[in-house]
Amino acid sequence: MLLSGGLDSATTLAIAKREGFDCYALSFRYGQRHAAELDAARRVAQHLGAAKHVILDIDLRQFGGSALTSDIPVPKDRELDDTIPVTYVPARNTIFLSFALAWAEVLGAQDIFIGVNALDYSGYPDCRPEYIAAFERMAGLATKAGVEGSPITIHAPLVHMTKAEIIRKGTELGVDFDMTLSCYDPSPAGEPCGRCDACQLRAKGFAEASV
Repeated sequence: MLLSGGLDSATTLAIAKREGFDCYALSFRYGQRHAAELDAARRVAQHLGAAKHVILDIDLRQFGGSALTSDIPVPKDRELDDTIPVTYVPARNTIFLSFALAWAEVLGAQDIFIGVNALDYSGYPDCRPEYIAAFERMAGLATKAGVEGSPITIHAPLVHMTKAEIIRKGTELGVDFDMTLSCYDPSPAGEPCGRCDACQLRAKGFAEASV
């Protein structure tokens, strides 16, 4: 279970738990601008009863190329459109899913959950359903489990949901969204900026969900 500490991954973890899975949560200290989202991931993992929570260190600041992994300013008050913003981290979900795939093989797990969303989202190419399907096909070819007839399924239960629908589902499943953090550029104390793409999408979702 890929767990960022945001509302999407928290809801996905709650869905997996409701479906009866023992959930092993995986988060990354990947050189992002702040550690507040990892504090949120810890809170969510404990709150929702993950069997284990691992925070893995990789340093994507060595590559940069994103406002989240370099000194490029995070856009604020942007009119959201279909262009891929500078907060896109090159190949991030491919990198994260690859680590999840490796751990799943070690655990003997046949299911990986990821909280990507292709409706109310920031236009990232690695959040689309066709990408998830392609990674799942690759996983079947690239792993011992897949070759031996136990392929791993990639679950993206939120992929066709709006933010409002995600929030309603999480509320129904007992997610405490106060524990989550979606902001790309929070204060040192972990307070959301309220102006980045993620904050705008989150606020829009809560307003539309009347939550």
